[in-house]
Amino acid sequence: MALADTFQQIVDSLPDDWTDLELDLRISDERRYVDAAVLLVTCNAQPYSKHDWHWRLLVAHRFGHAAAAPAVHAALGLLDDAGIEGELALREVRTGRVEVVQMWGRTESVREDFKRIRAQ
Repeated sequence: MALADTFQQIVDSLPDDWTDLELDLRISDERRYVDAAVLLVTCNAQPYSKHDWHWRLLVAHRFGHAAAAPAVHAALGLLDDAGIEGELALREVRTGRVEVVQMWGRTESVREDFKRIRAQ
């Protein structure tokens, strides 16, 4: 199965309140490592050193310090289009977290409403 399709299956299987996830990526042909690295730069793939897997992909759903899911999907699609095969492994999923913003001076009801709205 194509990497982009595998990624989309993973995202589709998650609950709507997922906030971020970590994936590991390994390519089948290590001679294409540099080609793959160039294509993965758009999703800020983090290379592993001395590890069985080649890259770690951090993906954010609605907020956070990670690549957006559409950017990761597009980068994996570029790998598929280039004929670079590999496999993905889901390592961690975090759910139910809420964006942190400055709420100093706001009433508790405003804070609770913000959490409720952002968690949807």
